[in-house]
Amino acid sequence: MGLSSDPTPDSDIIQAEQIEQEMREIGEALNTTERSLTDLKSRYEQVLVLQQKQAVLKHRIEDINIAQRHQKIKQLNTELKELQAELESIELNLESHLFSWGSLQEPFWQAIRFGGLGLMIGWLLKSIVN
Repeated sequence: MGLSSDPTPDSDIIQAEQIEQEMREIGEALNTTERSLTDLKSRYEQVLVLQQKQAVLKHRIEDINIAQRHQKIKQLNTELKELQAELESIELNLESHLFSWGSLQEPFWQAIRFGGLGLMIGWLLKSIVN
């Protein structure tokens, strides 16, 4: 008789042990996969939360930039008004220096002199014509 196809009790035990070992390995692989999936879900949720925070912060930065531009515009408008007031004051001071009596005195007397002379010539011509 040669080899028989009947399994021996030792081979049944070895097969059962191998099946148990494979089942343990499958169980460990499932546990590892489950932990990895849980970690992945946790990371995904963190990414979503961080993306929301990022969007909120970007909007806040835009709001701050807009507010700063408006604040700068207000400051520039205030500074512009101050500069315009100062310019008007300088122009008034310059005009008062330019049109002082000393600077107008000579043209005034020349107008009187030549106006008077013109008036006298006019009377003279009128009297000659009449």
